[in-house]
Amino acid sequence: MSDLYLVFKNLTRAKLRLFLTLFATFIAFMVYALLTAFQSFLNSGVDLAADDRLVVLNKINFTQPLPIAYVNRVRALENVIDVVHLNWFGGYYQDPQKMVVTMAVDPESFLRVFNEYVMPETEKAAWVKNRQGLIVGKKAAELYGWQVGDRIPLNSNIFSQTDGRTDWDFDIVSIYTGEDEQTDTTSLYFHYDYFNETQSFGRGMIGWMGVRTDDPGNNEKVISSIDSLFQNTQYETESMPEAVFNKAFIEQIGNIGLIISSVVLAAFFIILVIVGNSMVLAIRERTREIGVMKTLGFRSPRIFRMVLAESLLIALIGGLLGLAAARGIIYMLSQSSTPIPTLIIDQSIVLKAVGIMIVMGLVTGIIPAINALRLNIITSFSRT
Repeated sequence: MSDLYLVFKNLTRAKLRLFLTLFATFIAFMVYALLTAFQSFLNSGVDLAADDRLVVLNKINFTQPLPIAYVNRVRALENVIDVVHLNWFGGYYQDPQKMVVTMAVDPESFLRVFNEYVMPETEKAAWVKNRQGLIVGKKAAELYGWQVGDRIPLNSNIFSQTDGRTDWDFDIVSIYTGEDEQTDTTSLYFHYDYFNETQSFGRGMIGWMGVRTDDPGNNEKVISSIDSLFQNTQYETESMPEAVFNKAFIEQIGNIGLIISSVVLAAFFIILVIVGNSMVLAIRERTREIGVMKTLGFRSPRIFRMVLAESLLIALIGGLLGLAAARGIIYMLSQSSTPIPTLIIDQSIVLKAVGIMIVMGLVTGIIPAINALRLNIITSFSRT
């Protein structure tokens, strides 16, 4: 009779207790995987930010505009390779409750500054030539069923045209992807000139600028040059590296990392208590059996390993099922009609989860295993 068979029989002798213990572990690791994937998505905005790219905003706050004349003045500065201006459109397609991230940009400089967006060269050229051209992220295209060649209307909940309409017509000329799997592909971009010449207010103004420098080591110098250039003007600027801007933008909704860590730690603490208590009870119920096994020649280290194996199997089975369920939930959400972030349970998350499973199995099983190791035959038969 193999040790693995004995471990299996001991695990399944109290089926309800096994199910509840596995279910608790399953829930803990499912929550861990989902929250960690969400945190990874939030951090991707910082991790994927280009080291040589800056963001230039109005010093008052993000919602205040800048004059478009600033673009050429910044472009002329030393150590600046290129500049693109961007303007928030506040778009939606058909349903006002479902916002589509849409921005008006200069196509040529946009493609140079944000070169992580991937599309065929022919489609890049088509976008530059077509003033009503629109490039659409792959995720957004899949969500709405758009294809290259479609002509669609987009409404703005902020701007209106000179004739009072709030919708603009666009030709989809490209569906872009990203260099990295977590590159945002939910956004839409169109010609600023088309937008500027038709809007009823705010002409000649932009939201912010993206600036590419010749070397990340020159970022601070360029930041100082830009902010000094517009100091004491009506529209003062605040410049910062893209990673800093993305991190500050995320932190506006709170310390997400602390919230996620707190939830995960609380879940695992509860699971440690539940699984640890179950293992202690299981070994206490088998005190006489352990005595019989030692009488039959089972050595104490062998029984120690078997008890520890039970705890590890519970953690691994429940944890791996939880990871699988999290993957399934993410897949189902990605197929829904509701736009969600690009959540990925990558190898690093899986490896960390497996490491936690092993640690949890060892922690919850070590005390019962030591008790079984130290138990002598006389004591085991004297207990009732």
